[in-house]
Amino acid sequence: MTVAVVDIGSNTGRLLVARRGGPAAVVAVRSDRTELGLGHEIERTGTISREKLEQTLACARRYATLARAPGATHIDVIVTAPGRQSANAEELVAGLSHVTGVAARVLSAEDEGRYAFEGATAGVRGLELPVGVCDVGGGSTELAVGSSDRTPNDLLSIDIGSLRLTSRVLKGDPPSRRSVERAVDVVRDHLADLDGLRPATAFATGGSARALRKLVGRSLDERRLDRSVRIIARGPSDRLAATYGIHAERARVLLAGALILREIQAILGVPLVVARGGVREGLADLLLAERSAA
Repeated sequence: MTVAVVDIGSNTGRLLVARRGGPAAVVAVRSDRTELGLGHEIERTGTISREKLEQTLACARRYATLARAPGATHIDVIVTAPGRQSANAEELVAGLSHVTGVAARVLSAEDEGRYAFEGATAGVRGLELPVGVCDVGGGSTELAVGSSDRTPNDLLSIDIGSLRLTSRVLKGDPPSRRSVERAVDVVRDHLADLDGLRPATAFATGGSARALRKLVGRSLDERRLDRSVRIIARGPSDRLAATYGIHAERARVLLAGALILREIQAILGVPLVVARGGVREGLADLLLAERSAA
């Protein structure tokens, strides 16, 4: 059995076509990504322009075709932060439904956190409990903590993400020391209510975490996150992208993602291990389980 997830986010559009690879894991049959930059427009104007909307719909149409080629029996089309933050989100969702032939849906922040938790922990054994999963997106950050059956007990959404923080505070390339200090203050303000969360194990998922793995490795502790911030802040994003093989748009918002992850890691008090799966893998895992049980 094969399922597919078309994921429209603040930074990128992504496709995952997956099948069951074991009792509690999914294997990617095909994956793809397209830089869309919807979050930049939403931050600047509050809405998605006609040109950007058409680009997004063309991407989703192509992804639906690619998903059906290997025989996906179910396609789920999801929209994350753009569906919650754009003034013309209804037009976006209607357009996605039309071009893919699938009823697109906007994920709540809670759903996003739940799927990220599922995707990060699926197939992982011997974890010390409770487990925390942090998903830094472009428009928001989700944090889930759970202790049994890979089901989160606490789901928190923080209204800041890598693209949103970059657009609001980190203007230069590279930004000034003063703007970096200001960004840290903004992140800390948003995280003020997180004190008291103490997972024994923690995972990080999302594009920022995957990019930081290329800079400093898979375990993001205090020392490595400090080092990643220094690496990113010392030069322009195009040089960072070329040196570490990171997409240009990701490199441009990576400092913001690193700052958010660094502050969350300090609060949680344990290293953030870059997860092998996230929202799309978690949703695919649940879709496969549902269809196997039907």
